[in-house]
Amino acid sequence: MCPSISTLPRIDVIWNDIPDPHSPLGLHGIGEIGITGVGAAVGNAIYNATGRRLRELPMTLDKLL
Repeated sequence: MCPSISTLPRIDVIWNDIPDPHSPLGLHGIGEIGITGVGAAVGNAIYNATGRRLRELPMTLDKLL
């Protein structure tokens, strides 16, 4: 199966007011949620450009050759 956004599991985002004890300011990070489909998009772009499907991360030049 080729990676795509439709093959990713459902992601539930939960907002809470509980501070993170491991962060100096008590903040939680949420930046990862916006990039979950990037690997699939890059893989599909590589396939469209080269005709070669890469199915494992990291997608490096040596795997393409």
